[in-house]
Amino acid sequence: MSSLRHSIDEVWRRIKALEGNTFETKTGLPFTFTVAGDVFRPSRRSYNITKADFGKALELVPFDGSGVVNHLVRGPAYIWAVLHDRRVRRGDW
Repeated sequence: MSSLRHSIDEVWRRIKALEGNTFETKTGLPFTFTVAGDVFRPSRRSYNITKADFGKALELVPFDGSGVVNHLVRGPAYIWAVLHDRRVRRGDW
């Protein structure tokens, strides 16, 4: 379990504030995203990732790569990239 001090609601606010910014997967693939309500949509895929999926992964941060949450969430590479980006984590984990 993570020692994270912030709730998924706080982290989701950070994510929404970064909508349209460029992020990179662990393998260096750039992407942007949009957020509508509780839905995250990466530019490189045509499927949605939910806030709930981010919440599941948030309980495990930090983790080494997307394979750790591959069986738990949709879009693990994007979730890993966003949750481990310095703009989102802000030194919290």
